[in-house]
Amino acid sequence: MKTLQIFTVMILFAVCGAACNNTNRRTADDSVEQAQGVNDTTAMVNEKDGDFAVKAADAGLAEVELGKLAQEKATDPRVKDFAQMMVNDHQKANDELMTIATRHNITLPPVISKDQADKQRKLREKSGAEFDKEYIDMMVKDHNKVVSLFEDASSDAQNADLKAFASKTLPILKKHHEDATAIRDSISPMDTTTIQRVLP
Repeated sequence: MKTLQIFTVMILFAVCGAACNNTNRRTADDSVEQAQGVNDTTAMVNEKDGDFAVKAADAGLAEVELGKLAQEKATDPRVKDFAQMMVNDHQKANDELMTIATRHNITLPPVISKDQADKQRKLREKSGAEFDKEYIDMMVKDHNKVVSLFEDASSDAQNADLKAFASKTLPILKKHHEDATAIRDSISPMDTTTIQRVLP
């Protein structure tokens, strides 16, 4: 009888111990899951913010590549200087955006989009004054679009880091647009012979 009581008590201790261990394990697992939820920054970036980051990255990559091309092929010193500024400023902005994207698990494009690649290919076929004019015209149009993109993000972005990035970069982009417009307006129009050669 005494042996049976001892055996029963041992079983009760074993059952209680197992239950306690399961409770502790569950609590630990819950704590890990809660911590992961707190550190999961994916939820901090909505679709619109993510779309801005991708478009900004694509535009930034394109400006760097086009700037390098213009440094090689441009004949007007003002265009060459502008192209150098494009490479420096946009590379710096690209690096900053990549840091933000990494922090918030945003996947940015590693290379320029097909549209940007097509524009670059067409520009590469130009040379001399024709190249200078085509490049600077492209810079005016591109920066007109990108300024609008960054204006929207600087006021509407929900992610604090992306909003700050847009606000910080916007004045630089506006200066690029102003400088490109000034250069475009100062470049003398192509003569009739050149225009006829360019037209299909």
